[in-house]
Amino acid sequence: MNRSNSNLQVITESHSLLMRDPYKPISSDSLFVIGNEVLIQHQGEQYRLRRTRNGKLILTK
Repeated sequence: MNRSNSNLQVITESHSLLMRDPYKPISSDSLFVIGNEVLIQHQGEQYRLRRTRNGKLILTK
């Protein structure tokens, strides 16, 4: 499975979780299936969510 298809699968699974219960937290493990970065599109802007070696999260524009 290539990276694009994997990203789509993660998005689909995350969306399915939200549709079941929008107040249930989404595990960061489900977002970082492929690596330690996730790109997020929000109101026309692109953000990068990174997981550090220490397990912290960093969101940058």
